[in-house]
Amino acid sequence: MRPHIQVLDEPLLERIIHEARHILAEVGMEIRGTELRQRLIAAGLPVDAAGRVLFPPDVIDAALATAPRSFTLYDRAGRPHAELGGDNVHFVPASSGLKILDHRTGKTRLANTTDFTEYVRLADGLPNIAYLATAFSTNDDIEAEVSDAWRLFLCLTNSLKPVVSGAFTEHGVGRMAEMMALFRQDKADLIARPMSIFTITATGMFRYSEDSCQNMLDCVEWGIPVEIVPVTLMGLIAPVSLVGATVFHTVDTLAGVVMAQIIKPGTPVLFGGAPAEFHMRAATSPMLGIQALHLDVAYAAVGKALGLPTQSYMALSDSKFLDAQAGAETFGSALLAALAGINSVSGPGMLDYVLTFSLPKLVHDDDLCGQALHFVREIKPLDDLPTIDLVREVMAEQHLITAAHTMAHWPTELYMPSPVTDRENRENWAKAGSKDLMQRTTDEVERRLAAYSPLDTDPLVVAEMERIITTGMKNPAPLPEVPRAREQAADASGDDRRRRRRFAR
Repeated sequence: MRPHIQVLDEPLLERIIHEARHILAEVGMEIRGTELRQRLIAAGLPVDAAGRVLFPPDVIDAALATAPRSFTLYDRAGRPHAELGGDNVHFVPASSGLKILDHRTGKTRLANTTDFTEYVRLADGLPNIAYLATAFSTNDDIEAEVSDAWRLFLCLTNSLKPVVSGAFTEHGVGRMAEMMALFRQDKADLIARPMSIFTITATGMFRYSEDSCQNMLDCVEWGIPVEIVPVTLMGLIAPVSLVGATVFHTVDTLAGVVMAQIIKPGTPVLFGGAPAEFHMRAATSPMLGIQALHLDVAYAAVGKALGLPTQSYMALSDSKFLDAQAGAETFGSALLAALAGINSVSGPGMLDYVLTFSLPKLVHDDDLCGQALHFVREIKPLDDLPTIDLVREVMAEQHLITAAHTMAHWPTELYMPSPVTDRENRENWAKAGSKDLMQRTTDEVERRLAAYSPLDTDPLVVAEMERIITTGMKNPAPLPEVPRAREQAADASGDDRRRRRRFAR
C-alpha cells in the first residue's frame, strides 16, 4: 500500500460536493469576460435576474464526464515527462513572486533577467523538481506588457523541462502559445503533446475576472492544460470553518472545470487552489497556517472524488528567510501534499507570502521534497518476510551492515540527502568549515550553476521568439542580455554572440 492521508470521509465529501453543486445552480458565478459569458449562454446556461450565470446539475454532470482523469506533460523535445493523475506527486517551484532574495548580498530586491536565467538553470538539474514554473517576475529590466512571455522564453531556452506558467494580461496567452508551438510540428502537435500548464485564477466572491475569462478561452483553444486556482481566504471572504471553506473553494474551482469543458470537451484541467487563512491579529493571509493546509488537503480530496487531477500551493513558507520556520513549513506541507497524493505541488523556492523567491531555498526544498516523495513510496516486503534468516544473521554477526540483504536494498531504501542537509557528526562538520544551512545551500547553488553544460537552441527559433516578444511591446527596445553559462563564457568566440548564444542545461 501507499501511505495516505484522508481528512474527509465519504458521506461528508458527498455533502460538500452536493452543497457546491447547489450553490452553482442557484447562485452561479459572475462571469466578467464578455466572450466567455456569451459562449456559456450559447451553450444553454441560464442567467438569473442579477446577470449571474447558473450551472444546472446536468451541465456539471456532462462536464465531469468529459474532463480527463489524468494527462501527460511533455518536455521541450516532445518526450513524455510527467503523468498527472492518480496519486502521482510532482513538486514544482511556486509562481507569482515579485522579488528575489539575493543569496550573494543577502538583500531582497526586484529581479532581473540574470536572476531568472540562473533560477531556470538551477531548477533544471534538481532531481525532485519535476518541472519548472515561471516563478517570479523580472520587473527590473523588461517591459511589463511582455514580461510573462520573456520568462517563458528564458525557460524554453535554458531547460527541456515542461513549465507551469500563465499570462499577465487579458491577451497574453496567444504569443506564449506561439512560442511553444515553435518546438512542435504545428498547433495540433502542441495540443497532442503539451509542454505547459497555465494558471487560471478564480477571483473569489464567486467571480471570474476579464483576464481570467480570456486566458481560459485562449488556453483551451490552444490545447494548453489549465489549473484552476481560487485564492480562498478563510475568515475573510470564505468561512473560517473547514467544511464551509471547502464548499466555497469547490464552487469556484468546479465552475472553472465546467467552463473549460463547455469551451472544449476533454480539456485537461487541474482541480487546484492557493488558499490562505486570514490572521485576525496581524491582518495577513498565511498560506502555511495549519487551517489553510487543512483546506489544501480537504479540497484535494474533493478533486479526487470528482475524478480530477489536483494542484495546490504547498512546500513553501511564509517566513522571510531560509530559517527554522521556513524548513518546518516547507517540509510539513510537502509531506501533507505527498500523503494527499496531490499531483502538482507549487511551492519550492518561495518565501514571504509568495512574494520572494530564493535560490538557496530552492535547493533546500528539493531535498525536503525528495524526502517526502521517499516517504510515500509503496510499502511492500523486500526479501524480509519471513524474517527469521535475518534474525539468525544478526545474532551470528552482531550486525547487518555487510549482509546480502543490506547490500541489495540500502541504495533504494535509505534516502541519501544532498549536501545541503547536515548528516555529519560534529567533528566532521567542524572540519568541513562549520557551515550553517544558508552557507551549505549557497555553496550548492554556486556548484550547480558552475556545473551546467550548454544546451543548443536553434538560432532561428530564438530569433522568432524574440520577434514575438518585441512585437508585443508598447515601447520596443532591445531585449535584456541573457547571461552565458560559465562554460560558455570561458569558451566564447566570434563577433555575433547574441545570435549564437547557447544556454546551460
